[in-house]
Amino acid sequence: MSGLAIGALGFCGMLALIALRMPVGLAMLVAGAAGYVHLQGWGIFLNYIKSTPYYLFSNYTLSVIPLFVLMGAFAERGGQSTNLFRAASAFVGHVRGGLAMSVIWAASVFGAICGSSVATTATFGRAVLPELKRYGYGDALATGTVAISGVLGILIPPSIIIVVYAISTEQNIVKLFLAALVPGLLAAVFYCIAIALYVRRHPEAAPSLAAPDAAERRRALLRVWPLALVILVALGGIYGGIFTATEGAAVGTLAMLLVALLQRELTWAGFRTSLTNTAETAAMIFLILLGAEVFNAFLALTQLPDQLARIAADSGFPPYGVMAMLLLIYILLGAVMDELAMILLTLPIFFPLVIALDFGLPPDEVAIWFGILVLVVVGIGLAAPPIGMNVFVVSAIARNVPIAQTYRGVLPFVAADLVRLALLTAFPGISLYLVRLLS
Repeated sequence: MSGLAIGALGFCGMLALIALRMPVGLAMLVAGAAGYVHLQGWGIFLNYIKSTPYYLFSNYTLSVIPLFVLMGAFAERGGQSTNLFRAASAFVGHVRGGLAMSVIWAASVFGAICGSSVATTATFGRAVLPELKRYGYGDALATGTVAISGVLGILIPPSIIIVVYAISTEQNIVKLFLAALVPGLLAAVFYCIAIALYVRRHPEAAPSLAAPDAAERRRALLRVWPLALVILVALGGIYGGIFTATEGAAVGTLAMLLVALLQRELTWAGFRTSLTNTAETAAMIFLILLGAEVFNAFLALTQLPDQLARIAADSGFPPYGVMAMLLLIYILLGAVMDELAMILLTLPIFFPLVIALDFGLPPDEVAIWFGILVLVVVGIGLAAPPIGMNVFVVSAIARNVPIAQTYRGVLPFVAADLVRLALLTAFPGISLYLVRLLS
């Protein structure tokens, strides 16, 4: 049996294990181990596995993941999502659809702290859905806005997915953060445009509200300025070269803890819950990383990624045609899989293929540009029908809203995302602008 056939068989076996509800990280570990043993034997596999977990998890760069997760947990337990929403609504809430736009901008800032799509969606679902309902917003618009707001948690730096992509492809984390910033802000702008167009067509979905006075706006800003300072210190220090991404995560986590304590929002129970949730999330991520490492080693032995890259290079398809097919696959996978597992699962196959194509860019810029495109299409998959994990998260919170209403609510945002994806694909300079400017 050829290496291509063995690799494809192992891939199908891993998907079958996931379909049987085995955890994704464990499914990759089992399938990769079985394939490795088949090709090399037990002795070589045991020699490989006795050292791989240590060298993988002792990587200093990986410590950025639990730190960013903990920073997001402190922000959530400290009530920062509610403070952000109220601050944003104090300035744009009186505009028709303004409260929904407030969710988008608050999620953009919260995404700079949390870095997780599902966590951002769940946090804002609990914090703002009652507020939107209280002010008479339609179910479709309210739940659709919250579902799409989680997508910003993937793209707005610092994102855990960006960190994992950087480590997996051996790219510079800071450059990827810079590359993600403009597309992330562009997403927020496009979402607000989608809201404006939607409420213009359906004015009953977003009643007009009275504008707050200057005193209310000052009070709202006073609640969030410490949070803005944390983001400025953490991200400003990273972008300015004062400290590394890992050091920035540590500084940001400590600063977020101090803000939550000084504002008397974080209780002892909340502190313990933050630590527990961080440990559980980090353990899940690290299991997926280990499973992906073993599965990738198996794929390397089969030479499946190299063979697919050669097939694509010799197929005669233009580079952008190959890219379009890969992005479509990501959208379909994003509808049914966790974003982290999906990226780690596909990168060993797709990344060498993309790097081998000629887009008229240096390989390091192609790697950064491809990473941003992957994040965008993963976000589309997380919100788009027929599944969309973020939609299910919102549906679990808003149990009185039919899931069909939420799907109807996310469609304008998905359309905006497709337009943004086309722009980022056609014009790589949008993603690479800040990287080129500050490099």
